[in-house]
Amino acid sequence: MAVRLKEKYKSEIVPELKEVCGRENVMSIPRLEKVVINMGIGEAAREAKLIDGALAELTLIAGQKPKVRMAKKSISNFKLREGMKIGAAVTLRGDRMYEFVDRLVNVAIPRVRDFRGVPKKFDNGFNYTLGIKDQSIFPEIVMDDVSKVHGMNVTFVIRNTNSANESAALLTKLGMPFVKSANTEKE
Repeated sequence: MAVRLKEKYKSEIVPELKEVCGRENVMSIPRLEKVVINMGIGEAAREAKLIDGALAELTLIAGQKPKVRMAKKSISNFKLREGMKIGAAVTLRGDRMYEFVDRLVNVAIPRVRDFRGVPKKFDNGFNYTLGIKDQSIFPEIVMDDVSKVHGMNVTFVIRNTNSANESAALLTKLGMPFVKSANTEKE
């Protein structure tokens, strides 16, 4: 079965980005390389069973099993020892990545209460990281089964881009609802 957003990218978004970026070669068009979902569970240092719940929830959200993240060094003020389980992360590529992005922008983000858009801030490599405060925005999560509310970071790694504007153009065409600022409304 073809992934809806992947087909849209190939048929509609690539030709539009060729014009926006001013490039002729299809292989030089900005594209999503991977999506990394990271969930930090700081309370896992005190309650080890919180990791199991977070792993189960992240598996439901991502559609694949996450990797457990361990503490790299001991910090006595946080009662943290080297090697303790403190988080989970999953890297999505290919069809799963496009399915996740489609669910995120069309189902999950619209469920956020009083939502006005996501900020347009990119890192030095022109990648985008979105912070989500509550995992309950995903319809796969049944809140009756959740022991504790966890936030997560979703990082969109974008390749073949030379500016934040090109990355923003790609994500906007994929459906990312950026905040409308006064400057962008005039353009």
